[in-house]
Amino acid sequence: MQAILIGSAAGGGVPQWNCRCRICSLARSGDPRVTPRSQSSLAVSADGLRWVLLNASPDIREQIAATPELQPRDGAGGSLRGSPIAAVVLTNGDVDHVAGLLSLREREPFALYGSAETLRAVSANSVFDVLAHDVVTRNVCALGEAFEPIDDLTIELFAVPGKVPLWLEDESLQIGAVGESTVGASIRANGRHFVYIPGAAAVTADIVARCRGADLLLFDGTCWFDDDMIAAGVGAKTSRRMGHLPIAGADGSIAALDGLTVSRKVFTHINNTNPVLIDGSDERRAAERAGWDIGYDGMRFAFAPQAEDRPVALEETP
Repeated sequence: MQAILIGSAAGGGVPQWNCRCRICSLARSGDPRVTPRSQSSLAVSADGLRWVLLNASPDIREQIAATPELQPRDGAGGSLRGSPIAAVVLTNGDVDHVAGLLSLREREPFALYGSAETLRAVSANSVFDVLAHDVVTRNVCALGEAFEPIDDLTIELFAVPGKVPLWLEDESLQIGAVGESTVGASIRANGRHFVYIPGAAAVTADIVARCRGADLLLFDGTCWFDDDMIAAGVGAKTSRRMGHLPIAGADGSIAALDGLTVSRKVFTHINNTNPVLIDGSDERRAAERAGWDIGYDGMRFAFAPQAEDRPVALEETP
């Protein structure tokens, strides 16, 4: 099994198009301490030939251009059009996770998966009808039930505390609700197992149980402190108001996941105001001391098949 973190930033990317915060300014100026990042997405494959995307970000065109494994191949009957992307699995209906579907509209067959609530939201917006129903199949996934989007790779979606997408918020908004609006994904192939949770408002006992013993955990790293955006002078919302558990603090994700038996832990979906994006910052060092890596675009993981007689370590490839 292989996985490629093709997008590691939260909505807006790094640098964000309209932002002059310190981190965006460093990225825009070419400062080597801040690597530009595109919006949240993951590619995974059991054989290196057929690929599944976990979320379709608005930056998907550039992400495919930067990832040879996802680039066009010969289609059926020798057609000049064809893609190794066989499926897209949605973890929620946020713009940074669904807008890229509009760039996959050129009558290229693939399967779309998601919870009933997320696919209902997508179907209710007629702009997504550019994905022709006779070409792109829509498949509702029951939470807690494994499905196989490609041969030899299974995914199970599970409920994660979160909220409805920003574009669906109304007076009935509940933050931290556990249901179908925000999900994580447990991914298995060739005896290996990893977990992808790009958005979470809290760490529950169920999340801990599902992650325990995994080869890899890719977890929501949106904000360092709850007030990152306020402190940076670029917004009024806290991390928790946006449905994201901050990393630091006695009740942050580092503390909540401390002691979890996972071979490797990586933060992803990182907001442009989060100081962990600055290589060498106090916050980056603190996360690393706690056993976490900071995800970046193009970060690759190769999972050797599980051997009965010895454990096989996770290996990052350049």
